[in-house]
Amino acid sequence: MRALIWFTQDLRLADNPLLFEAHRAAQEVLHVVFVGDLLRPASVPGLKGTSEHRKRFLFEAIAKLSEQLEHYGHKLLIINGRAHEHLGILLANYDIDAVYAAQQCAFDETELWNFFDSAYPQVDFHSVSSATLFKESALPFSAGEMPKQFTPFRKAIEAQATEPREQASAVLFSKPLKHAHKSMPLPKSINSDQVFRGGEAAAMKHLHSYFGSLAPLSYKKTRNELQGFESSTRFSPWLAQGSLSAVTIIKALREYEDKHGANESTYWIYFELLWREFFFWSARQLGAKLFWKKGRNPTAPLTSFYPERFRAWTQGSTPWPLVNACMKELATTGYLSNRGRQVVASCLVNELDLDWRYGAAYFEQQLLDYDAASNWGNWQYLAGVGADPRGQRHFSLEKQTQIYDPDRHYIDRWQGYKTVEQIDTRDAADWPLTPDTNAQIVSDDMTDQERTH
Repeated sequence: MRALIWFTQDLRLADNPLLFEAHRAAQEVLHVVFVGDLLRPASVPGLKGTSEHRKRFLFEAIAKLSEQLEHYGHKLLIINGRAHEHLGILLANYDIDAVYAAQQCAFDETELWNFFDSAYPQVDFHSVSSATLFKESALPFSAGEMPKQFTPFRKAIEAQATEPREQASAVLFSKPLKHAHKSMPLPKSINSDQVFRGGEAAAMKHLHSYFGSLAPLSYKKTRNELQGFESSTRFSPWLAQGSLSAVTIIKALREYEDKHGANESTYWIYFELLWREFFFWSARQLGAKLFWKKGRNPTAPLTSFYPERFRAWTQGSTPWPLVNACMKELATTGYLSNRGRQVVASCLVNELDLDWRYGAAYFEQQLLDYDAASNWGNWQYLAGVGADPRGQRHFSLEKQTQIYDPDRHYIDRWQGYKTVEQIDTRDAADWPLTPDTNAQIVSDDMTDQERTH
């Protein structure tokens, strides 16, 4: 049997169930990644689609995966295009019997998978749980009974003591399938000073470093800090690209608790992974509704799109120093603390009255740890159209500053004080709200005739 392994958000060898299953079943295996599907076009007009930070991080991970496969005598076919353009050709040219890929949660990816499954009945399509803690069959509810809020989801998981799936072996059994396609050359990374480096080796190094420290014992106390590398786990970038699995994190967490003891903070690491799990299965249930302005609600929020306000928000030039600092950190690094994300999201929705989907799309463009389910699910949650039973979240920006940056160190670091007094310069009818300094002011001593010409 010949199998094709289609890498998506699972760029690793360790604990990769689709690798294990494909190599156990097939005699020959072809490993493929479609770069065009990982570098998505912009979700809304006016955005780039994928920032340079995300591209760099992704290409590093693909390059490392390619090196790992070569160690086992296999090659990674890197295609500079999208699956719907090339997969059919590969299936026909190399007489593929089966395709293995990670189970998807977002609407477009799920629809594409279903299309291929129906369009090529002679090929077996295997959707494998590799991004989640639990297999779908292990969940204490069916897909149609998925709780709409996180707390019932968590309680059901904990009441049944649902166990994470077993870790998968990294041994590659099958022979490489010879092919004539040439891989896309990857750009060399020159940003050696980056905090986050793509790929499994960097992910595992950080995992061992984090659980080799005392930071997990105080995670719940520090997780809301705006800065400080050990204030949070910082696993999310590698989780998002699949260079690190949630199951691997849980295994390391359990070993840490056995050695150092469990407390509320170590539990909270698991708690946050359950949130990620909830968003994944919720996204599968919501389908296209994950991207609707009204989300789960019968009506949409009374917000709109104001280009000037949105531009000021993305550039960190608003009247609020903390928001500015957060947005400048995001633009500079591709990363932002969880507290910072909530602050800027609340500002966009509540202070600027902007459609929350533009904020979600900008995060999709910028974040190293962009994950469709978590990103759009969290934005829905804050905008009051998602899983939060209390409705829209509105943070006092002044209070958030007093609590999380009382000495203004974070604001100073990211130059958040470069604010504007007034964010709108024109009204709804496009009349200037402030004098246009480039226009010639009509003097009081001009004649009526002069004024009309």
